[in-house]
Amino acid sequence: MSTRPRPQKDRHHEILDAAARVITERGLAETRISDVAEAAGVSPGLILYYFESKDRLLSEALTYANDQFYLRMSREIRRIPSAREQLQRLVDLSVPGYLQEYGRLDEWALWIEVWVRALRDPQMAKDREALDQRWRQSIADIIRAGQAAGEFGPGDADELAMRIGSLIDGLAIQVVMNDSQVTPHRMHRAVWEVAARELGFELEPAVT
Repeated sequence: MSTRPRPQKDRHHEILDAAARVITERGLAETRISDVAEAAGVSPGLILYYFESKDRLLSEALTYANDQFYLRMSREIRRIPSAREQLQRLVDLSVPGYLQEYGRLDEWALWIEVWVRALRDPQMAKDREALDQRWRQSIADIIRAGQAAGEFGPGDADELAMRIGSLIDGLAIQVVMNDSQVTPHRMHRAVWEVAARELGFELEPAVT
């Protein structure tokens, strides 16, 4: 009786996953190619085969982590009929440490590394812009759906998405940096209050 061969693991994705973990723990400056190779269980030569440099590895690791986030988010949001509830779930998933099972601390740490490198690396700046455009577009799509359904007030969806997305980005930095005044729950409340004001819907009374 023949058996089907077991599919081989995707080495490329394994390396990206390991790179995301190592860079998050050590920072890009303190990460060596050999560190990522050890974490991934491969040779340094294989790392260099897939990636030209640590900067390229960082950019692709962030893209990989970002893809995983969007895949999870899209699966959840598709099951939610209300645009307002979709937006609330997006905010839930975006706040680092707010949902223990979906904490995005690792990905936000990678974002900080990318933002720093993008200041002086034109290619990474382009990669950063593409990912940020994807982020704002996801928010804008939900806003447009909510406006069409009468859940949100009128306004330029792209402009509103830029404001809400930028607020999430800015506050997330404070949370990741362990700012004592910006906790995950405070960030979540602030973002949701601003979203309600910008999009023209009433907040539900807080449970006491």
